[in-house]
Amino acid sequence: MKKIKVLVVGLGNMGLSHARAYQKIAEFEIVGLCTRGIDARHDIKKEFPGVALFSDYAAALAALKPDAVSINTWPDTHAAYAKMAFAAGCHVFIEKPLADTVAEARAIADMAKKANLKLVIGYILRVHPSWIKFVEVGKTLGKPLVMRMNLNQQSSGEQWQVHKHLMNSISPIVDCGVHYVDVMCQVTGAKPLRVHAMGVRLTPEIKDSMYNYGQLQVTFDDGSVGWYEAGWGPMMSETAFFVKDMIGPKGSVSIAMEESKTASSDVDSHTRTSALRIHHAKLNQHGKFAAADDVIHMTDEPGHQELCNREQEIFRDAILQDRDLAAHVDDAINSLRIVLAADESVRTGQVITL
Repeated sequence: MKKIKVLVVGLGNMGLSHARAYQKIAEFEIVGLCTRGIDARHDIKKEFPGVALFSDYAAALAALKPDAVSINTWPDTHAAYAKMAFAAGCHVFIEKPLADTVAEARAIADMAKKANLKLVIGYILRVHPSWIKFVEVGKTLGKPLVMRMNLNQQSSGEQWQVHKHLMNSISPIVDCGVHYVDVMCQVTGAKPLRVHAMGVRLTPEIKDSMYNYGQLQVTFDDGSVGWYEAGWGPMMSETAFFVKDMIGPKGSVSIAMEESKTASSDVDSHTRTSALRIHHAKLNQHGKFAAADDVIHMTDEPGHQELCNREQEIFRDAILQDRDLAAHVDDAINSLRIVLAADESVRTGQVITL
């Protein structure tokens, strides 16, 4: 069987994980790895022996003529790199966010459609069994829903350097916010109406126009409301850094995690769940709760690498089985639209109507 020849560009945490996923999946063949400073990356040469190495993306595309490109670079390069890949006739897997603006995201989606090429955006929670169950239970709680989510990261050393580099082009509430806003949109199935957000610059180590702590509120046309909070840096608290719950007229569902055993900077903690706690609001004739909470322990609790493997299995199937990805791409653009509106709200101090 002819293998899907893939070029991986960007070899940070996500890029390496996706490259390892391609190694594990028989239908893929890594034909090239590309990142700045590749000559000094002895770890790459050792882990991927014999694979062509490049520091220039355009040169790699021209030399290798791959079937697919995996884009895992800094966010401000995503749109340009995706356009270059489609122009070269490649299918694209791209880490979120898809682009810096909604218009650019739609242009990329249109380019993929016109070229009949696949575009998969890295929404890792969509392949996580516990998060799939979380969404499923949330849909049974009635309307309207209150959705509360955050992902604060106390970072230092190398991780703080990564966060500072990210903030050259993207705020915390945009970077990870797309995941959790996407969950809100999945659960409600409703149209977002308004977004309001606040942000604070807590360190002189980032540019004046950026903030390293932010929170957003979004209102949907079914009356549901969502809240998301994200902060990065050495000053962030490790208390309640992971809040994921949904509340409706019939009760609530929460993702429970043992915070005392996990650091907020641990990438596995961003998706890990210990259990789902389902609370039932119904009262009996004595005004007491009619049923105790249910606690669901998921037997399938994949780690970060396994989740990346599952994302690439979706990419493989999309290519080999010609899957229709229109809904996937539309959903990604919808969540991007909300978090970019939040970013605009932080900078203008205004409520943004969508």
